[in-house]
Parts: sequence; C-alpha cells; structure tokens
Amino acid sequence: MKFSKFYYEYRRIWKAIKLFFIISGPGIVVMVADNDAGGITTYAATGAKYGYRLIWFLVILVPVAYYVQEMAMRLGAVTKKGHAEAVFTGFGPFWGWFALVDLIILNWLTLVTEFIGMTAALKIFGLPPWVTVFSVCSILGMMVVYGRYWTLEKVSLFFCAVNLIYIPAAFMVKPSVSEILHTGIIPNFGGGFNGQLFFYLMANIGTTIAPWMLVFQQSAVVDKGMKEKDLPWGRFDTFLGSILTVVVAVFIIIVTGTVLYGSEIESAAQASEHLMQVNRYVGAFMAIGLFDAGLLGAICISLASSWAFGEVFGWAHSLNYKIREAPWFYGNYFLTLLSAGLVVLIPDAPLVLITLFVQVISVTLLPAALVFLILLLNDKKTMGEFTNSFIQNVLCISIIVGIIILSTLYAVSILFPGIIPQ
Repeated sequence: MKFSKFYYEYRRIWKAIKLFFIISGPGIVVMVADNDAGGITTYAATGAKYGYRLIWFLVILVPVAYYVQEMAMRLGAVTKKGHAEAVFTGFGPFWGWFALVDLIILNWLTLVTEFIGMTAALKIFGLPPWVTVFSVCSILGMMVVYGRYWTLEKVSLFFCAVNLIYIPAAFMVKPSVSEILHTGIIPNFGGGFNGQLFFYLMANIGTTIAPWMLVFQQSAVVDKGMKEKDLPWGRFDTFLGSILTVVVAVFIIIVTGTVLYGSEIESAAQASEHLMQVNRYVGAFMAIGLFDAGLLGAICISLASSWAFGEVFGWAHSLNYKIREAPWFYGNYFLTLLSAGLVVLIPDAPLVLITLFVQVISVTLLPAALVFLILLLNDKKTMGEFTNSFIQNVLCISIIVGIIILSTLYAVSILFPGIIPQ
C-alpha cells in the first residue's frame, strides 16, 4: 500500500516536472538574455566601483522584473497576439507605428552593442572581429533556418546555462561572505548619493527591464502556443527567470568587487583583461560569459524585431514556418543581424558613443512601452477574466511611475551631467 502511494506520488511529481519543461522557456530565456553584453559591463563596472554595496539594490529588482514580464506573458497567452499587433489593435495605427518605429530603432542599436561585446570578448582570445561577426551570423542563421521554435528555445536555454559561469568564478576569487552580507544586503548608498552613484543605479535598472524584452516574451509565448491554462506555469517560468538574472548579476558584482574594487572599469572586456592578470581562469570565465551574453541577447533582439514586423504587416511570422513560407520574416531577421554586425567592423566607429546612446534611448522609451502594456492588461474586452487585479494594478503602476521618474532623471543626468553634482 505504501509502495503504491509512493509510486503514484512519484508519477504525479514527474508529470509536473515534464509539463514544466514543456511550458517553460520564454520567461527564463528573456530574463537571462537581459544580462546581455551591456548588462555584463554594467554589473562589472558597478562591482569595481562600489564593491558589494549595491547588491541589495539588485535584489529588489527581482519583483520589478517579474511583474512587468508577467504582464507581457499573460497578454500573449490570452490574446494570441504579439506585442506590436496588440498595440496596433488596441490603440490604432498612430500609436502602433510610434511603438514599432521606436522598437525597431532601439532593437537595432542594442543589437550593435551585443556585437560590440562579443567581438571584444573573443578579441581577448586573439580572434579578429570579422571572424566573430561572420561566425555569430552563421550560427544564428543556421539556428532559425534548420530549427523550429522549440529547437531555438532549447538551444537558448543551453546558452542560459552557460551564463551561470560567473557563479564558479565568484567562488574562485574567495570573497568574504561576512562582508558580502554586512555591506551588500543591508541597504546603503555606497558612501553618499551623488551624480555618479545615481548613474550606476539607473544603469542597473536599465539593464533589468528593456522594451525588447516585452516584445520577445509576448511573441515567444504566441509562437510557442501557450494557452490560458498554462498561465501558472508561465508565471513560474518568468519568476524563475527573474531570480536567475539577478543571481548572475550579483555574482558578477562579487567577482569584480572582490578583485577589482577601486579600479576604473569601462567595459566587461576590460574587466576580463584585468582579472586575467590576477587569475587567468576567472578572467577567461568573464570573457566567455560576455560572449555568451551577447550571443543570447542577439538571438532574442533579432527575433523580437522580426516578430514585430511580421505582426504589423501581416506576414507569416513564426519560426515554425520554413523560409519559403515566411520569406519576409526571415529576410528581416537576416538583414537586422548582418547590418548590426557590419557596424562593428567600420574602422574608428564610435562604439562607446553608440553604447551610451542606446542606454539613454532605452530608459527614455521604456515608460511608454509599459503604459501601453498596463492599459492593454486592463481592457476587459481583450483580457476578460484575466485583466489585472487591483493589487496588480497598484504594484505595476507604482513600478511604472518609479521607472518614469528614475529613467527621466537618468536621461537628464546623461544629457546634462552638470545638473546633478558629482
């Protein structure tokens, strides 16, 4: 009798695990991909500048990221429409084109930064930038041509696992656990609130939530075929992804905060080079993680743009179609990918300026994307019983208002640095 009870309990648990692996993917992929090349640079620079003192700030971003992405996941599962199509349907052509044009420009610029990170990472190992660009475009091209959505999702999950390489790297530098708990978990502002600290706080927010993430997860949910009954699993998938993205960020800060504290770090590639002088394996892990982050970001961003274009123009826009069935979808994908990669190969291209410009644009356009999202989630005609609850609205509106205020101040601090004292 006991054996029979144990057997059926085992079957029930195993069935739940298999169901999770079938449903999961979009939330984990989009959240871990959020730790892209720009994000790795931000975390590495934060640790080098402030040590462990801003870890607490990253921890409180877990619920922020979750609630925003959960809305995108729920909207896709209920409406069966991608984000761009939902905006066009809900707000009309004017706002639809406004959202689409902003998204396409921002996505392309962000994709350029992913190539900047990947070429810089492999240059440490002696690989020329043109080889990196050619290899990345070839790999990503084969992934979409010879696979389907399920294939690309599972390959992306593998790259998500590689992103965890920063965890063993942190143990290898032997940080002080007591110091991490004392200076990192207790909220503080790193010795004083000034313009520079403000810049780092805003940069970390900007790497946690981005407009392309909303588009990718919602469209991925539609392409995957998730339904209303799958929402509990989708929420768990998104929550797990939110935790993983912050965990990786915290361990990057631990690595650079332990070894490079007090150093001026401008990029993750520079951090890798400095770390190699102390421990070549840790430096190599940082470079590998940077390349992996750029690759994962490139996968998600290029697909987000292609999905959005297909949704708006009515093209076939699914990875489950072959090239001859969805030529415009795949054509847009390859054009976006190749053009962004070629920018990095332009001699004396202002790559640092491009990266800075992307950060400012991203935090400036994010509030508009969030307003569209929350309005759609409160449309009973569209969402039915799955509209936001009162508590969800309070939480999400608080997040939106906070991001609007902070992102605006962040943009002002970048454009007019003299306004906030250093």
